[in-house]
Amino acid sequence: ACLAYIHLGDATEAMPKVQIYSRNVGELGKPNTLICHVSGFHPPNIKLQLLKNEVEIEGAQQSDLAFHQGWHFHLTKSVAFTPKEGEHYSCKVEHSTLREAT
Repeated sequence: ACLAYIHLGDATEAMPKVQIYSRNVGELGKPNTLICHVSGFHPPNIKLQLLKNEVEIEGAQQSDLAFHQGWHFHLTKSVAFTPKEGEHYSCKVEHSTLREAT
């Protein structure tokens, strides 16, 4: 039998810091990568969605959940996209510290 014990006594709830950006300088009609990076959150349960005009973009890739000292987590989600005039891109985040998804 194997018993694992992890002490989370120092972990406190923390809201995620959300950053959304493109890999390269944004130019209309040029392929790029849309990136949403969330960091500094606890507990680790979180849901990220990359959206175009309020609709989830299919095919997004998500990194493995990782953490820093103090059990504050970070996660990145990205997807290839080609920006066009009039389109709106966003990152929807659902986490227990947020009253509603942002």
